[in-house]
Amino acid sequence: MTATNEELSSEGMTLTRLAEQSSSATSLPLRVALFLDGADLDDMAAAAAAGVVEGFTTNPTLIAKAGVADYRRFAEEALARVNGAPIAFEVLADDLPTMAAQARQIASWGPRVSVKIPVTTTSGEPSFEIVRELTGEGLSINVTAVMTLEQVVGVAECVDPDVQTFVSIFAGRIADTGRDPCPFMREAVDICRQKPNLRVLWASPREVLNVYQADACGVHVVVLSAELLAKLSLRNKDLAEFSRETVQMFYTDAVKAGYTL
Repeated sequence: MTATNEELSSEGMTLTRLAEQSSSATSLPLRVALFLDGADLDDMAAAAAAGVVEGFTTNPTLIAKAGVADYRRFAEEALARVNGAPIAFEVLADDLPTMAAQARQIASWGPRVSVKIPVTTTSGEPSFEIVRELTGEGLSINVTAVMTLEQVVGVAECVDPDVQTFVSIFAGRIADTGRDPCPFMREAVDICRQKPNLRVLWASPREVLNVYQADACGVHVVVLSAELLAKLSLRNKDLAEFSRETVQMFYTDAVKAGYTL
């Protein structure tokens, strides 16, 4: 897949366009699974139709930015769009008992629903005990907003080994602090080997390069926005041609704007 000048001059190739391509992102030589992260129902439907991802995630911030007023109705519509693929929805509470109650409710929405549980409350109280309780009941839990190895160890120690669970490490936010997330992610993968169904998830990627870094680190899943997912079409693109197309973009946009000197 290659991007055209028109696509380069926009925010990126849309997933609708990606769905029309004869090849897909899943044909790339990657071991890491790709999940779409977002709250645009059309993007979800396009990604599901194109077969370019293996699952979906979202969170209250993304849903609110999408202008959603009814959380439960959004979830119902999302489930209808993803064609039975795994999808994760997050609890809304900030105390552990209510988190646990909401997790059971969310898990009842579908057989392939994972419940996102923040690794701590806003006051910093760890959620490990309710994660232990919920995975013990057979619920698929995605422990989210993880950013320390101590938190990774806590998750690995508390999850039921027979239940598929995820530890979502915000590698992009780690990188925002000036730290290289790759050594962290490799160590997290090693820590999580003790539980055969615990999956390490690279969250908050900032660029397409992060997909290949996640793959090299042995991470199980990387979540991507629609824009980053579409940019996977640029893999191994000829750089000289990419340079020429970029110059063409600048020239075309200047002409369209009517700029003169």
